Amino acid sequence: MAIMEVFNLTKRFGGLAAVNNVSFEVREGEILSVIGPNGAGKSTLFKLISSFLPATSGKIVFQGENITSQKPHTVARKGVIRTFQETTIFRDMTVLDNVVVAHHLHSRASLAGFFFGTRIAREDEAAFRRSAEEIIDFLGIGPMKRELAKNLPHGYLRALGIAMGMAADPKILLLDEPFAGMNAEETDTALGMVRGIRGRGITVLLVEHDMPAVMKISDRIVVLNFGEKIAEGKPAEIQENEAVIEAYLGREDEELGI
Repeated sequence: MAIMEVFNLTKRFGGLAAVNNVSFEVREGEILSVIGPNGAGKSTLFKLISSFLPATSGKIVFQGENITSQKPHTVARKGVIRTFQETTIFRDMTVLDNVVVAHHLHSRASLAGFFFGTRIAREDEAAFRRSAEEIIDFLGIGPMKRELAKNLPHGYLRALGIAMGMAADPKILLLDEPFAGMNAEETDTALGMVRGIRGRGITVLLVEHDMPAVMKISDRIVVLNFGEKIAEGKPAEIQENEAVIEAYLGREDEELGI
């Protein structure tokens, strides 16, 4: 069953169509990857789905509701969560405090309530801290929870961004290049982390350049090139698709995992 459906989605910047008439569905409980050469439109597509960019045309339907071009915080409250990037992590706060803060999307208390320490605010804060501890332990970064974010190694910093995304209680989690810059050991750890997230009932949509990792982790793959969808299918089908192979010509064959 589809949790999200994308219909003829288009985003133009002047005369350039960064995303052009793209359609696909995300099935509940799956890991769906979006791949393509540099400039294919992957990041723009993610920004459209998470409402960080308004669509020129087309629509995005999430759990039966048209969420196209709604405010980002509105879409996030419905359960469409994009992971936090390194630039949006509070680098002078601890790992634990970062994840606590990320829970505030769903706080019952107002900002004034937290300032004055009302009963509801205190209850929220206690619940957020319990949940943050559980998420951090689940992702395997518990030993680092008292460490300042700015002191984290690269792999842990990526894991913190994912932890903050999970704190927002996603129904579908959008992962933007979760394996970028990782060595083989860190990538294997991150792959296990993503599988674990899906195991908690969270649907995963990811953009990634690490093709071997994509082929290992994905249930299905959507391929973009020059803003258009050129293929969709299971990893084995994508590896043998002539249009995909042609799109990646001029790059190392190993990048596609073939």
